[in-house]
Amino acid sequence: MIRAVVCGAAGRMGGRIIAMIQAADDFTLAGAVERPGNPRIGQDAGEVAGIGKIGIPLVGDLGTVMGEGQVVIDFTAPQATMTHLAIAAHAKVPVVVGTTGLNAADLERIQELSSAAPCVVSPNMSVGINVLLKVLTEIASTLGEEYDVEIVETHHRFKQDAPSGTALKIAQVIAQTLGRELDTTGVYGRKGLVGARSKEEIAIHALRAGDVIGDHTVIFGGMGERIEVTHRAHSRDNFARGALRAARWIIGRPPGLYDMQDVLGLKERT
Repeated sequence: MIRAVVCGAAGRMGGRIIAMIQAADDFTLAGAVERPGNPRIGQDAGEVAGIGKIGIPLVGDLGTVMGEGQVVIDFTAPQATMTHLAIAAHAKVPVVVGTTGLNAADLERIQELSSAAPCVVSPNMSVGINVLLKVLTEIASTLGEEYDVEIVETHHRFKQDAPSGTALKIAQVIAQTLGRELDTTGVYGRKGLVGARSKEEIAIHALRAGDVIGDHTVIFGGMGERIEVTHRAHSRDNFARGALRAARWIIGRPPGLYDMQDVLGLKERT
C-alpha cells in the first residue's frame, strides 16, 4: 500500500483526493494537512471530505506526519507549497504538486529542492489536458506563423489566480513550439483602442463564472478558416485521478523535477 500525505486536505481538491485514496486498492491515507489556524484542524479528514470517519485527523504542520508517508500530494497555495516542499526534500520524500500560481522564483527553488527528492509539478493533473498539450505542439508546428493563437479559459468564481495555470502552460508550450518568448508576446485580455493584432501575439482571456470546474479552448485562426480545440473538465475527480497516477509513478524515481508529460510517457514518444 502506498502511504500518502495530502496537503490542502480541507480544500475542494484535497477532499476529492482523500476520497479517491480511500477508494483505491493500492493507497492508504497516512496524513492530512491544512494551514495552521484552519478551524478544521483536529477534525477527522474523512468527515471533512464528506466520506465519513477514517481515523486521520487534520494537522497544521506537515512535519508532524512526514515520517508516516511515502509520498506527499500538495494542492494548496504557493507559499504553503514551498514550505511543504522544503520539509519533504529534507526528509527525501517525493512530492506531487498541483498548486497553481507559482512564479519564476518558486519554480527555480523547486528545481533546487528536487535535487534532494523527486517532484512532479503540473498545473493540471488531468490526463486529457496533458494529451492535449502534446497534440497542440503538433498543431502549432504544422500551422506555423500564419495562424493567430488565442486561448480562452473559464473557471468558477472562487478561483484566486488568473489566467489559470493550465492556460499559461498551454501558452508556454505553443510559444516554445513557435520559437517565441511568452514574456514579450503574451497578451492578457484587451481593452480600448489597441490596434491591429500582431502576428506574434499569444493571447489569453480569463473568464470567471458560477461553478465551472475548468474549460480551456485554444483557437488557431487563419485567413479563411480556424481550428478550435477544447477541453472541458466535468469533475475534479479527473485531477485527483491524475494526482494518484503521478504519486504511483514517482515513488522510486531518482531525484529531479518532473511533470505529467513524464508521468504519461509523452516525452518519450516521437
